[in-house]
Amino acid sequence: MFKLFSSASRTSRNEVLPKDFSFLKTDIHSHLIPGIDDGSPDVAESIVLIKHMQRLGFSRIVTTPHIKWERYPNTRETITAGLQQLQAGMAAEQINFEVRAAAEYYLDDHFFSLLDKQEPLLTIDENKVLVEFSFYAEPFQPHDTFFRIQTAGYQPVLAHPERYGYFHERKEMYKTLKNAGAMLQLNLLALTGYYGKKAQQVSEWMLKEGLYDFCGTDMHHTKHAEGLKDLISSRQLQLLQQYPSFRNAGLGGTQ
Repeated sequence: MFKLFSSASRTSRNEVLPKDFSFLKTDIHSHLIPGIDDGSPDVAESIVLIKHMQRLGFSRIVTTPHIKWERYPNTRETITAGLQQLQAGMAAEQINFEVRAAAEYYLDDHFFSLLDKQEPLLTIDENKVLVEFSFYAEPFQPHDTFFRIQTAGYQPVLAHPERYGYFHERKEMYKTLKNAGAMLQLNLLALTGYYGKKAQQVSEWMLKEGLYDFCGTDMHHTKHAEGLKDLISSRQLQLLQQYPSFRNAGLGGTQ
């Protein structure tokens, strides 16, 4: 178990910790492909957000547009085309920074049809696929869902579990999800109260329990960038730096 509030005492007096998110190296959750979901609306805004990410200390980005068929019916083709458009804009601005694309898959019928048809999914690294539940309706039999994903050869990474309000009063469910085979991804801004006090409390508890495997910005717009800048100046940054289980830094580079 990670001792969230005693970590500062473990820091050597001579140890210099980063003053940004460079210890993570890779951000695995953002919405920077222009104009295809609720994230950046155009290339110019995407470039603004990428510059923010550079200043925040990230070395590379795996951006993850929504694939939610009833609202954001994206495909490998639309995402690839959007990434190429973004990379062309970055080249025109002489921005040398690695950005690749995966997806944040909503667990709907379309997602499971992709599994059934053995369509290759867009992964954040190797076989790791970022997925999300509904914010409003508790998923039915999540064990079966994660088993099905794993049977298809993928490792599910559940986005922002601290934001699913139907679990807030049953925190043991987070351990159940992890035991069912899901890796869990923290939204960094949850620690600031950005998504509400309860999500903040749950995220702090999950850190204490050592349940998170990854963290991400979930960057959509400049308000998120400003919130992340505030997090850098808070005491919570050191707690994040000393959390032993984040795997962001071990992810591969260009694929």
